[in-house]
Amino acid sequence: MSGSKEEFVMRQLLMTVMLILTVALIYINVAGGEGGTKATIRDSGTGMAGAIARISP
Repeated sequence: MSGSKEEFVMRQLLMTVMLILTVALIYINVAGGEGGTKATIRDSGTGMAGAIARISP
C-alpha cells in the first residue's frame, strides 16, 4: 500500500512541475516572442513618443 501512495505523490509532483513549465513557456512565447506583448507595447510607446514630439505648442 505504501508504494502506491508514494507513486501518487510522485505523480502529483511530476504533474505540478510539468504544469509550471507549460505556463512558463506559454508566458515566454506570448510576452517575449517576436510580435509578442512586449514588442507590441514597445512599438506603441515609440509611436506615441513620436506623435507627442510632433505636437507644436
